[in-house]
Amino acid sequence: MAKANAAPPGPRRRSRAFPFVHRFFRLVGATATKTFRRRRRLTARSTRNRRVARPGEPNRPEEAEQPPEQAVGPARDPDAADADTTVVAGKYWAHRHSLFSLYDRGVRMDPEGWYSATPESVAALQAARAAPGDLVVDAFAGCGGNSIQFAARGCYVVAVEIDPRKVELAAHNARVYGVEDRIEFVVGDFFRLAPSLKADLVFLSPPWGGPSYIQAPVYTLDMLKPKDGYATFQAAQKIAPNVIMFLPRTVDMSQVEELSWLSCPPLDFEIEESYVHHRLKGITAYFGRTARPPSDH
Repeated sequence: MAKANAAPPGPRRRSRAFPFVHRFFRLVGATATKTFRRRRRLTARSTRNRRVARPGEPNRPEEAEQPPEQAVGPARDPDAADADTTVVAGKYWAHRHSLFSLYDRGVRMDPEGWYSATPESVAALQAARAAPGDLVVDAFAGCGGNSIQFAARGCYVVAVEIDPRKVELAAHNARVYGVEDRIEFVVGDFFRLAPSLKADLVFLSPPWGGPSYIQAPVYTLDMLKPKDGYATFQAAQKIAPNVIMFLPRTVDMSQVEELSWLSCPPLDFEIEESYVHHRLKGITAYFGRTARPPSDH
């Protein structure tokens, strides 16, 4: 993607010193829309993330969707609610520290979290596109990996998750990372809450359809759950002019670029390939201000 001239960020509407909970409830139900100067839409480009192996882990290609080659499973986990959790964890056990570097300090996940959590190194790069002090809505928070990284960046986060059990796990994990004071967890349906929310940035990592998504040679936006990618993106646009979307690596790039045209004028747009252990794990699409590298913010 050709890089456009960097435009100065718009004025902030809120002071960082304003208490987080008050910030959130002032925004819920707000009717005023923010105005930001938007640059012209960019031509698609691809930026590869740094490929870093964590200490103590093999520096070799590994797929999070596939079980590790070694037959070593997790020790009996006292936090496992049932046999399903133990079985799923066993398939992905070798990748636990790539999902949460502080896993050994007590991080908890449900079965779905083992294959749906954003790898921590990827989540950190995504969060780096936000500005410290931003109010971020994490629309499908899951076990909290992305919310934690945005909070560690210095953002205030409204983490929305429809599953109460996942919210409990995410809140616990935020305490493990010491960022619970920057995250407000909300149990609810993102699509029902979206009309009453306003923020600086929305992060979208809607369910991809489980590990079987990889079997599709081309992943189309209508395969996202619970609604298609266009409806999900439009709901996010009503909340904030800046959107980050994490998608499968086989996603139809032309469809992703079409999302930038849902705004008038079209949003700035950038595609980033997200790698873990030298393997492409997903595609991150940046829209609006987030399409600029952190050094330009």
